[in-house]
Amino acid sequence: MKTYLRLLSFGKPYSKYGTIYAVSIILHSLFNAATFGMLIPIIGTMIDPDAMVQTAREMPDFALSKEWFDGVLNYSLYKVMGTGYTVKDLFMLLAIMTVIISLLSNLFRYIAQRTMENLRIHTLQQLRDTLFNNVIRLQASFFSNERKGDIISKITSDVQVVQYCVTSTLQVFFREPFLIGSYIFMLLAISWKLTLFAIAVLPFIALFIATIVKKLKKASSAGQESFGEMVSLLDESLGAIKTIKGYNATNYVDEKFRSQNKHYSDIQRSIARKQQSASPVSEFLGITSLSFILVYGGNMIMGAELGTAAFITYLGIFSQVTRPARAISDAFGNINQGIAAGERVLALMDTKPEIRDKPTAVPLENFTAEIAFNSVSFSYEEREVLHNISFTIPKGQTVALVGPSGGGKSTISDLIPRFYDPTKGTITIDKKDITEYTTDSIRAKLGIVAQETILFNDTIEGNIRMGNHAATMEQIIEAAKVANAHNFIMETEQGYQTNIGDRGVKLSGGQRQRLSIARAVLRNPEILILDEATSALDTESERLVQDSLANLLRGRTSLVIAHRLSTIQHSDKIIVIEAGVVVEQGTHAELMAKGGLYSKLIEMQQLA
Repeated sequence: MKTYLRLLSFGKPYSKYGTIYAVSIILHSLFNAATFGMLIPIIGTMIDPDAMVQTAREMPDFALSKEWFDGVLNYSLYKVMGTGYTVKDLFMLLAIMTVIISLLSNLFRYIAQRTMENLRIHTLQQLRDTLFNNVIRLQASFFSNERKGDIISKITSDVQVVQYCVTSTLQVFFREPFLIGSYIFMLLAISWKLTLFAIAVLPFIALFIATIVKKLKKASSAGQESFGEMVSLLDESLGAIKTIKGYNATNYVDEKFRSQNKHYSDIQRSIARKQQSASPVSEFLGITSLSFILVYGGNMIMGAELGTAAFITYLGIFSQVTRPARAISDAFGNINQGIAAGERVLALMDTKPEIRDKPTAVPLENFTAEIAFNSVSFSYEEREVLHNISFTIPKGQTVALVGPSGGGKSTISDLIPRFYDPTKGTITIDKKDITEYTTDSIRAKLGIVAQETILFNDTIEGNIRMGNHAATMEQIIEAAKVANAHNFIMETEQGYQTNIGDRGVKLSGGQRQRLSIARAVLRNPEILILDEATSALDTESERLVQDSLANLLRGRTSLVIAHRLSTIQHSDKIIVIEAGVVVEQGTHAELMAKGGLYSKLIEMQQLA
């Protein structure tokens, strides 16, 4: 219930819909019950016309009884037609009244359904917005430990399950009790003895529903977990389709997906069996109770305790009671699947970013001095990947990080934009701990060009514009020219409006990298981070990208991670990292003169 209420709280800003729905559903319930109540005078007139056609010159005093209703009918006919009305006139009046009552019942039902649909859509929109807002702001390390497919499953599939299995049940839990209440009111008005006898079966139905609900919760949770795993496998397979085909691993991946899909389908079949058993069994119990009512009610008619018309109407109304009762039983089955999905959604929503600005954090408005690493150490869980790192990047200079793979170079570059925070030590900008600045203001000063170029299924213009949403078209074109990208862009089918496909698949590696550089140029950052930006390129593409990078680096404070050491020989300072430790630092000439690790790496690349 706690999870259910919290999910519904996302609709609180739209509570006005709840009031409209409540009023509409109450009126619908009353007019719906009254429609069945009209059966009594209709059937009574058929059985004994003379008893129904009795002139009434005064409005009878109110009393919850058949006699009062008959008196109102006859008084209405007397006021309209005088004393000369017939059974046909009575039938006509009853027909008109039935049509009006039914029209009002269905009108308020329509208003209630439209209102609830608006409330449900707004609630789920708010839920999705809040969930995505939280996820997109989580620390980068969170996504390193979580499967992307599982996150996608929670934002899409799980939220859909919440929509159809939780918020939709709100309508059932609110509407059906009012319908049942109005029906029971009519049943009590007809015969309280027969009604007390009829409801004796309800505890048995409730016990059956409780058993179903208990079994569904565990199965629903397992189903959502399995679906997340299947989506993760799908995402990984589509993202690595060339690798899969290149290694002839199609059959292996296909069998893996089939196995996961079968596991998920088996769970869904188990859930369906439990859900679908609720309605037939509750209907069977309802019909069984109706059979006993026939016997008990028949004896009441024989003993003159109940009229035939009233009993026939009673059976019609009682048959309607089982319908909302079955709807409630089905809702109890569905809600557990929704609650299981809701718990996964809320767990993701409750994940808090570890990196937060301090209450006293101020914006980094001007960058005037240098970036410094002061005895910085960093650990992934319990594994230390950086140990006691210290170096500075003076303003306007280029510092290069080199060293064997896995030494911690990329981790160092991730600490400046605060994708992670150091385990020990501090990083300062203008001699002030970066935690004293707001995270957004630090990142606003940064431009990042990585080895893995991240592009989106959008136009070329849209991908470059991400660097500066307020840029003019002229500024975008100029940035592309600086990045040596303008010429190939103009050769595409629609120029800057060409869609580049998922992750830029329609472009070559060099073209994708130059678009990434154009994006950084458009941002015009004061601090630039290049993480092996050319390592995956061929010689011609590398030459073009290097020219672009030279334009981009000019006059900026830069941290460059290099795989090909020939590209960083003119850096102001080169820092050699091995196993998370700074082992050498200096200019190219100084490090070559030392004959240490750097010179060995240069020699190995020359031999290669």
